Amino acid sequence: MNDFDVLLEKGRDFHGEVCPGIVIGTRIAMAGMRELGMNPGERNRDLMVYVEIDRCMADAVQAVTGITMGHRTLKYKDYGKFAATFLDLSTGKAVRISAAERQREPPEPGKKNDGRPDMKNMVKKLSNVPEDELLLIEEVKVDIGEHDIPGFPKFKAHCEECGDRVLDRREVIVDGRTLCKACAEGSYYQKI
Repeated sequence: MNDFDVLLEKGRDFHGEVCPGIVIGTRIAMAGMRELGMNPGERNRDLMVYVEIDRCMADAVQAVTGITMGHRTLKYKDYGKFAATFLDLSTGKAVRISAAERQREPPEPGKKNDGRPDMKNMVKKLSNVPEDELLLIEEVKVDIGEHDIPGFPKFKAHCEECGDRVLDRREVIVDGRTLCKACAEGSYYQKI
């Protein structure tokens, strides 16, 4: 088994299946770590990754790199893109890896097309396409606020509306009152 197969298996185990997103995420993670000189088989305490989508790709990146939200080394940016930025906290070097947009192949003549992609065929193609045709690799600069780096919270506040504790400068000040974002902006949940 080669490195790709081993890492793809890690993604499958974490996600539950191999799908096109797991293949792309595995390849993105491998490229990002390679560009930073890091080994996916080792714990990389200086690695932080920003994923730009909440789909299968993010699971593969997490499985391959070992980064997690709980360690504050996995950051989520809701951009809806198959992309991730890999940052070496010790050097500041960062690289953004994204899926290259390419023209999709039309269905074969005479073959039934129910609008659903042939997942097995897509997985095979994405696994074998040359990296320079699949991925865009760009060196970037990432500005991290002091309250976004891993480690213990440096600041705590309490919401004057609901009383919840708010960590890492995520509170907002509205009319001179310290509030959590849920109380200030409206939340995704409603108390019953």
